Amino acid sequence: MNTLECIKNRRSIRRYLPQKVPHEVIEQLIDAARWAPSWNNCKAVRYTVLDKDEHLQELADTLVAPVNIHIVKNAPLVFVISNVKKRSGYERDGRLATSKGESWEMFDAGAACQTLCLAATQLGLGTVIMGAFDEKGIAKFIGLPENEEMIALVACGYPNEAPKAPRRKEVAEIVRFL
Repeated sequence: MNTLECIKNRRSIRRYLPQKVPHEVIEQLIDAARWAPSWNNCKAVRYTVLDKDEHLQELADTLVAPVNIHIVKNAPLVFVISNVKKRSGYERDGRLATSKGESWEMFDAGAACQTLCLAATQLGLGTVIMGAFDEKGIAKFIGLPENEEMIALVACGYPNEAPKAPRRKEVAEIVRFL
């Protein structure tokens, strides 16, 4: 599968086969994600892997929004995506380097998250990015360092569904040429 096919074939997968993802494959995904671009090459995105049944059960039972419970209960693996605070979008002396403020951290984490999801697609895995969760509760649960901020959860596993692509706007609707 080439890059454009991978981009167009990637779907949000919410149902997974009851099959664990080998740690070697997880490491391949993280290896791919670390190649994502980042502000001044700071590489501030971090990944915590939850793949033990008891951890996933606790995450589903107490730490995610109701809309995500069935996903987490079904997923063999969840990545907690976090970011080292005050690195992306900041100068080395701590000053903000962009008018976007702290939001550049989200940009870097988003690029890394998408890279991870595309690599998963290439390796025959499915993913869904989740943003509704108890940030403080999960941070405590995983022992997130105080200098990091949680950005997203990404469920991952071997797909047990093949959703169709949702309608997309035509290129002419979203582009401006000057």
